[in-house]
Amino acid sequence: MVSSARRLGTDPGPLLEPEMSALGWKVPMGREVELPGRGTTFVRELPGPSPDAPTVILLHGLAATGGLNWFGCFGDLSERFRVLAIDHRGHGRGIRDAARFRLADCADDVVALADVLGIDRFVPVGYSMGGPIGQLVWHRHKDRVSGLVMCATSRNFRGRPRERVQFLGLGMLVAGLGGRIHLGSPGDAMNAGRVRRVFESMLTPELLNGSQRPWMLSELRRNDTNKVIEAAEAIGRFSSHAWIGQVDVPVSVVVTTRDWLVPVRRQVKLARSIPSAVVFPIDGDHLVCANQPEPFGRVVADACRLVDRRTRQHRRGRGTLTALG
Repeated sequence: MVSSARRLGTDPGPLLEPEMSALGWKVPMGREVELPGRGTTFVRELPGPSPDAPTVILLHGLAATGGLNWFGCFGDLSERFRVLAIDHRGHGRGIRDAARFRLADCADDVVALADVLGIDRFVPVGYSMGGPIGQLVWHRHKDRVSGLVMCATSRNFRGRPRERVQFLGLGMLVAGLGGRIHLGSPGDAMNAGRVRRVFESMLTPELLNGSQRPWMLSELRRNDTNKVIEAAEAIGRFSSHAWIGQVDVPVSVVVTTRDWLVPVRRQVKLARSIPSAVVFPIDGDHLVCANQPEPFGRVVADACRLVDRRTRQHRRGRGTLTALG
């Protein structure tokens, strides 16, 4: 029996990824969108159940893409929300430019996308690296954010040396290559191939054994290796410690309880730093979005629905934002 996260209905339409559709996953094919003055990005979108449905914008993790990170979530979320998933700079088919990767630029890209599509307020939903990006969307554009959902993420990644090494180079990446990859160097082609193989071995051992393998590999291989490394370094420098407690919109925090990359204690500290945060635990590791996509999709949908419900209640003056919702 196919779960609600994978139901396609009687007419899935022509705008779904055919490989994933054949497996029952409702993944929109996506399109390029020009962001004036910024570049061309790539967005996957599903309409909501009505023209006035609230909007969620999905922000993927390091070395992933909008489709790869969120393929298990599109179906459930589209039952209540207009759903968009952007490819971040240097990832997938996201913006390509010569500037060094900055999380703040990714946050501004999200708002620029909302401007182009005529979206006033929305809920950023961030996973891992997407968590800092979502936090920065609120910090830099408070009037555009109606709520926040953060998954498998933290307010900073500057903890113990082992944790810093993991995000500064995804562990084996820095250990094996020493971070010595430079644009224009003679060994770029060889190094890029080695880095790509490292990413694939780290990020996909459990999930690339099924029928979705070709599509997932094609998504991973769209990444700009150098930009992904710069992104890892940017994550290692990020901290919202000084201002995250000022978040004044409803927040849900999805905690991956067996996470090997973002320790549970860091995820819980993030939730405890925000007065309005409600925790949604899921029994999974840092790859739960890919190796347990159906339960992950259900939990993310529940987290988003609570944020939306609390937002509506708050606007109607029925209560204040508290950790109990």
